[in-house]
Amino acid sequence: MSLQDTVLMQLRDLILRGTFEPGQRLAEQQLAERLGASRTPVRSALVTLEQEGLIESNDTGGYITRPFTAQEVHDAIAVRGHLEGMAARLVAEHGVSRQLQGDLQACLDEGDRLLASQTLTLDSYAAYANMNDRFHALILAASGNRALQRAVTLNNRLPFAPASAMLPMQGTVTLDRDWMLFAHRQHHQLVAAMKRGEGARAQALATEHTEVAQENMRLALEKRTESEQVLPGIRLVVG
Repeated sequence: MSLQDTVLMQLRDLILRGTFEPGQRLAEQQLAERLGASRTPVRSALVTLEQEGLIESNDTGGYITRPFTAQEVHDAIAVRGHLEGMAARLVAEHGVSRQLQGDLQACLDEGDRLLASQTLTLDSYAAYANMNDRFHALILAASGNRALQRAVTLNNRLPFAPASAMLPMQGTVTLDRDWMLFAHRQHHQLVAAMKRGEGARAQALATEHTEVAQENMRLALEKRTESEQVLPGIRLVVG
C-alpha cells in the first residue's frame, strides 16, 4: 500500500470530520507534518482531492477547502447509484466474460481477506478503497457504454461522489467494519446477479449499494453538533 493512498484517506477523513473550515488554505508542509509524511504524497493527494471536488486551487497556486451543501453530496451519490445501476444491468445483459469474472473474483477475495481481521487499520481502509475502486471501474468498463462512462467520470468530480470517497471512517471501528462487511456482501450479490444474467436484479443491487455511502454521510452529519452546523467544507442548509 503506497503512502499516497494512506495520506489520501487521512485527508478525506479530516475534511469530512470538519477539521478545516470552508475556504481554509491547505499548506503542504503543515499537512505533511500533521500526517507524518513528506510533501510528495501530500501534494499528490491534494491533486486527487481537487479532482474529486473537495478542494479547489487558489490564486497563489495552492489549495483551499471547497464549500458545498449536504444536499449536493446526497444528489451526487444518488446519481452515481443510477449510473452504476445501468452499467451493472448492461454487463449482466452482455454476459460476464471469463476475464471479467476472474478480475471481479480477485476483488471479492481481497475484500474478504481485508475484512477477515477484527481490527481495521488505516492501511486496511486504504487497501479496501483501492479494491473498491477497481471493482466499480471493472463494471463500468465492461458496460461498453462510452457515454455512461463519461457521465460517471463527470459526476465523480463532485464532492464525495466517487465510490470510495465515503468509506465509513466516522464511527467506532466495530461499526465501520460492520458497514464494510455489509457493503462487501452486496459486492458478492452483485457479481452473482451479473453472472446469472439477471439485469434488473443487478441494476437494483448496484443502485441500492450507494445507500451505504448515503448512510455514512448521515452518520457524519450526526456527529456534528447543531451549534456548528458545518461539515468539512459542507455548509448545512437548515430549515
